[in-house]
Amino acid sequence: MERQNTHSYLFSSEELSEYREKGYLVREKVFDAREIEDLVAHVEKAVASIRRLIPSGKTYHLDGNRFVDIGNTTVQFEHASGSPDIRVIEPVSGLDMGLDRLMESPRIVQPIRSILETDRISLWTNKLNLKTRESGSGFDWHQDSPYWVYDSDDVDKLPNVYLAFDEANRENGCLRVIESSHKSGCLPGRDDGTQLGGFFTDRNHIRFEAEVLLEVPAGSLVFFDPHLIHGSRSNMSKRQRRALVITYQRAGFPMLKTGEINNIEGSSIGYSQ
Repeated sequence: MERQNTHSYLFSSEELSEYREKGYLVREKVFDAREIEDLVAHVEKAVASIRRLIPSGKTYHLDGNRFVDIGNTTVQFEHASGSPDIRVIEPVSGLDMGLDRLMESPRIVQPIRSILETDRISLWTNKLNLKTRESGSGFDWHQDSPYWVYDSDDVDKLPNVYLAFDEANRENGCLRVIESSHKSGCLPGRDDGTQLGGFFTDRNHIRFEAEVLLEVPAGSLVFFDPHLIHGSRSNMSKRQRRALVITYQRAGFPMLKTGEINNIEGSSIGYSQ
């Protein structure tokens, strides 16, 4: 349950400046171990819920990898042929009330209000990334904006929040970013003949010397810009690397896949304080 207090989680002016300059900002251990244990139980409920629905979904393959659409939810499976392991569930809204409440937590939404400079925000999309132990595949270098540019007229203002349910490090495929790459805006994709190549950033536009590994403890939050180039490598460890990525927008606009308007209600201290 969310703590009831008047504490402000808004970005300080220094934090906001860092976010604007680097394209990301890390806050470590925002949720404690007990809270993460409880949230992981909600993750498991959401995964179990979607697994029950998979047989009724529409299966298809892109670049040889399996996807299943269940209503407005897309499930991506691990890349190994015939793998039963789920890689991504998007969106996860509506699968578990605990996760739905989490997306309204002041610890998450107040910094987003700082970034968007408004108290009135809503959900754009959200997804569970479930990088399984020893076989969880990586995510190649990409920006989020090319995925969304045809569905949003305000793609510059779709900030992300990454919540680590497990410790994230080099061995289990932590998030990696190209620092300050968001300043270049929406970059060209790859023309490599694959079905999804256009969504991955053309390597000629990546400054690999600016790569930063975001090794963070469980319960940490990473806020990052929709234009920031990011990715991850495979999980080679014996531990999972689970995360929830939530994307917000200004209030009054529909979500990406559902078309529903999901405004974040509740009181705010005010983004300008």
